[in-house]
Amino acid sequence: MTTRVLVTGAHGQVGRDLLDHLRGTLPPGGDPAFEPDATPVGPGEFEVVGLTRAELDVSDPASVARALSMARPDVVVNLAAYTAVDRAEDDAEACYAVNETGPALLSSACAETGAHLVTVSTDYVFDGTKGAAYLEGDAPNPLSVYGASKWAGERRCAPRDTVVRTSWVMGVRGRSVVHVMADRARRGEPVRFVDDQRGTVTSASDLARVLVTMARERPGGLWHVANTGDATWYDVAAHVGSLLGAGEGFATPIATSELDPPPRAPRPARSDLDTTRFAARWRTLPPWREAVARLLVDRVSP
Repeated sequence: MTTRVLVTGAHGQVGRDLLDHLRGTLPPGGDPAFEPDATPVGPGEFEVVGLTRAELDVSDPASVARALSMARPDVVVNLAAYTAVDRAEDDAEACYAVNETGPALLSSACAETGAHLVTVSTDYVFDGTKGAAYLEGDAPNPLSVYGASKWAGERRCAPRDTVVRTSWVMGVRGRSVVHVMADRARRGEPVRFVDDQRGTVTSASDLARVLVTMARERPGGLWHVANTGDATWYDVAAHVGSLLGAGEGFATPIATSELDPPPRAPRPARSDLDTTRFAARWRTLPPWREAVARLLVDRVSP
């Protein structure tokens, strides 16, 4: 039986990778061996409608109602998000409209139509003071408007909805921070990256493949999803430099306080996600170093 899936925010890096996976195609940067539920996507398993921000405003009730009436989905995967962390400090209304009102409206609409909602949140709901990787049961305490808006969106979801928290998402499409690092390495230009913000890197393709599993199984509840291992931004830059033969002097570690200009929004010092719960039910995601290597091999144009 075919499952109808509506994807919001379908033009983003995770959205485009998800559309590929749902159609049975491995997106660039994807790991052909990674199947969280050990089941490849079968022919005709999913019927997919992907809507961009221009086509669906998740903060508008009428727009949401039209989209669900048109697509008649069994599952809605919400990837629409306001992700400009620094700009959000001065643009809170717009940020909350997408990150809180959007999930609230979609959750309500799904409850009315019988569809299942899968929505994506962030590690920035945490303040980074725990001193260890965060579990699903740890109490959020966001530092920024962006983090607070995502936490508000989580709370507007129903218990039957599936909420996936992830972090530091990097994709092949477009220009991610990894590709900025790689371009500098290839030109022999050194880089400086902070070594006092620790998190978990997540491949857009690996996350998208997890979302396929969520669309299949509709587990409900809260799940932490990220590639294996924690890192700082300096660690990522040093790894990119090593892969490209840039030499030990390519990346220099600095403190967040040394950034010029300083970031407008505060970031958690350590917000890596503990994915034990996810791995116990399905499968551990590949190590972040492998994911970064795939991004460099398979880079495509925006």
